[in-house]
Amino acid sequence: MDYPDYSIEAAAHARGHIRIAGVDEVGRGPLAGPVSAAAVILNPDAIPEGLNDSKKLSAKRREAVEVAIFEQAQVSIAHASVEEIDSLNILRASHLAMERAVAGLNPAPDYLLIDGNLIPRGLLQTSEFVIKGDGKSVSIAAASIVAKLARDRIMVDLAQQFPGYGWEKNAGYPSKQHREALSSLGVTPHHRRSFKPVHKILYQE
Repeated sequence: MDYPDYSIEAAAHARGHIRIAGVDEVGRGPLAGPVSAAAVILNPDAIPEGLNDSKKLSAKRREAVEVAIFEQAQVSIAHASVEEIDSLNILRASHLAMERAVAGLNPAPDYLLIDGNLIPRGLLQTSEFVIKGDGKSVSIAAASIVAKLARDRIMVDLAQQFPGYGWEKNAGYPSKQHREALSSLGVTPHHRRSFKPVHKILYQE
């Protein structure tokens, strides 16, 4: 298995950049809940062990690595709400969450590594996008882990308030249980009304 490393960050350091943040978001695909983002500046002398794309780590491993990230790195987490997703669209809302996460870093980074193939337009720093960056850059991998766990915890909390949808397991993604509950229990305030399966139930004749 290939693991992300610090080579992209090292190249940016070689060009004179000092504070390099990896930025990633999670939660574009769910039918419910916010979209979440994290920005992480790693200490090159204390990079947590086991950093990888959050999807490739077990839940137990993710949580262990997250503890090390918070101990050894500078971290900022931010979200865009369901209302913002519905009014802006999911891509713009995910970029807004990224912009907010970067803005939460103090002191601010001077270089950004953005997971994906687009750079959010509200970012002022010099930025580089990295396709499948959570598998290439340890800074982006760290951001992917932090963002996923932050969002998962929100969905577990919401699952207590709205039982039956399985959000504590599916994190709002359209699993069989979630889709069936949507039909039988209806739409909650935390569902994304602009997403087709939710929209169809709201406006069916």
